[in-house]
Amino acid sequence: MAECKESDWKLFRVKIVDWQENYMARLNQKIIKILSDENKTQSDRFWKASKIIDSEKKSVGVVCELKRSMLKWNIVSLINQKVITMDDLSDFSSELQEHIALMMRD
Repeated sequence: MAECKESDWKLFRVKIVDWQENYMARLNQKIIKILSDENKTQSDRFWKASKIIDSEKKSVGVVCELKRSMLKWNIVSLINQKVITMDDLSDFSSELQEHIALMMRD
């Protein structure tokens, strides 16, 4: 796989922070809704919220390995996990966008 451009790498390091914060905000809202469900017992709420946290805490939307060699795979994972969409890549080079589009087809 071809090395990514320096400009794409720098942009990714800036954007990943907001992408992850936005994703975690959505997760937090989901957890708040679960914890606020008066139709469930306290233990049901706790365990359902705990299950979500456990399943998401290693998600690329929460934490990812910031290695340049992982850039394209991280982006594909972010798209697959619905953290971002292809539209979120509009500021990146056309080469990177095209490569990600090809990877998404495979």
